[in-house]
Amino acid sequence: MGTGFKFLLVFLLSCLIFISAASSSEQEGDGTLRIGLKKRKLDRANRLASQLFLKNRGSWSPKDYFRLNDANADNVPLKNYLDAQYYGEFTIGTPPQKFTAIFDTGSSNLWIPSSNCYFSVACYFHSKYKASESSTYKRNGKPASIRYGTGAISGYFSNDDVKVGGLVIKDQEFIEATSEPGITFLVAKFDGILGLGFKEISVGNSTPVWYNMVEKGLVKEPIFSFWLNRNPEDPEGGQIVFGGVDPKHFKGEHTYVPVTHKGYWQFDMGDISIAGKPTGYCSKGCSAIADSGTSLLTGPSTVITMINHAIGSVGVASQECKTVIGQYGQTMLDSLVSQVDPRNVCSQIGLCGFDGTHSVSMGIKSVVEDGVSSLLSEAMCSACEMASVWMQSELSQNQTQERILAYASELCDHIPNPNQQSAVDCEKVSSMPIVTFTIGGKPFDLSPQDYIFKIGDGVQAQCTSGFTAMDIPPPRGPLWILGDIFMGPYHTVFDYGKTRVGFAKAA
Repeated sequence: MGTGFKFLLVFLLSCLIFISAASSSEQEGDGTLRIGLKKRKLDRANRLASQLFLKNRGSWSPKDYFRLNDANADNVPLKNYLDAQYYGEFTIGTPPQKFTAIFDTGSSNLWIPSSNCYFSVACYFHSKYKASESSTYKRNGKPASIRYGTGAISGYFSNDDVKVGGLVIKDQEFIEATSEPGITFLVAKFDGILGLGFKEISVGNSTPVWYNMVEKGLVKEPIFSFWLNRNPEDPEGGQIVFGGVDPKHFKGEHTYVPVTHKGYWQFDMGDISIAGKPTGYCSKGCSAIADSGTSLLTGPSTVITMINHAIGSVGVASQECKTVIGQYGQTMLDSLVSQVDPRNVCSQIGLCGFDGTHSVSMGIKSVVEDGVSSLLSEAMCSACEMASVWMQSELSQNQTQERILAYASELCDHIPNPNQQSAVDCEKVSSMPIVTFTIGGKPFDLSPQDYIFKIGDGVQAQCTSGFTAMDIPPPRGPLWILGDIFMGPYHTVFDYGKTRVGFAKAA
């Protein structure tokens, strides 16, 4: 392993992990259930678990992330639980068997390890459900499989009473996992996952726990809300409220936006600004997901690169990008100045197909062997598409052509590796820009303190950016996943009754 890679890996491991366990639950007389969370700060003694998570993060494809539109799908790709694992306690069976699970708005099934899991090491390090010891267990047996980016779980459905806080959901269908291959679940601090997404993405068309809470009248209102405490010095990790909101955990009014695609809690989002300067990338709209199961904030490489440049992160130089700027930069700029649609610029110069797909372009085979020309063509088309957005953004700010070309060339050095974080200088955090997301026509600011992870103090302090790249192609994309980095500073309400998501400044 090279020295440069080791250096990068050290920084990738130096993120703050909140490991949250349900410390208490409180059933209120108003029909709400409050579940408190605790957190534990990552230190160098428990860095091994973090390393194992991070080394396995990049093995999944954005195309896999949305392979659940098929009504007959029997597997659903989910995210890694990287730098934060928010989980809570619940029980299954009579007498109750205790488990911990991620409360995940990005999935919809409940699963836990089964006592019949014999050949997966992960099962021996977590609590396992014993059907034979529960008087309320009902045999189901329907097979189930969920595929993850770094592995998969498989098993079968069972039915039993599930208790979350003071709420008992009788005859709840859930998955007993009999196979948990891979390293991810071995080092996980949670036993399973309790999905809070829509039924449309539920494996096996199983009714989610949350649906049964509502349909059986166990909560006052068909809403639940998250408050995630991002203060590293505060032992209280946050709170989930089923059936309502806790007014003491937010300021002002929530801004609500309708869910545009049931499955994930997905909604339309406006443009993103860096230090008050619009990027223009989402000026015509983008889609976003509020996801409690993702700790970071992911978005298209084009904008993440612009953010990386603004905060001075250590990126990965892209020769294809610099080649495009050097050979075609002026031609692209001339086209943009003459009001050519940025989406058509790259097709006009022959680097992309007319419809924007990555086709083989003329003039590339001369610099590579024929066998890999298509791969280079795809890389250069992607670089061209990003560069046209960067140039258009600078043109809208009335920058000179010389400055625009120089800026685009600079950004080539800040293109991130997909699904990986970038290291930043801890001493410059205070001078980093505000990154603003437009939701419901209103600005939502993220300060450097919100989006930078820091571990250690003084000269040993290490910092990484909480922004990471993931490219989802149309028609699903461009898409942003607003994980805990966003849900921390903004109290989030998931309104199932009115099919909307709301955000307010956390208190």
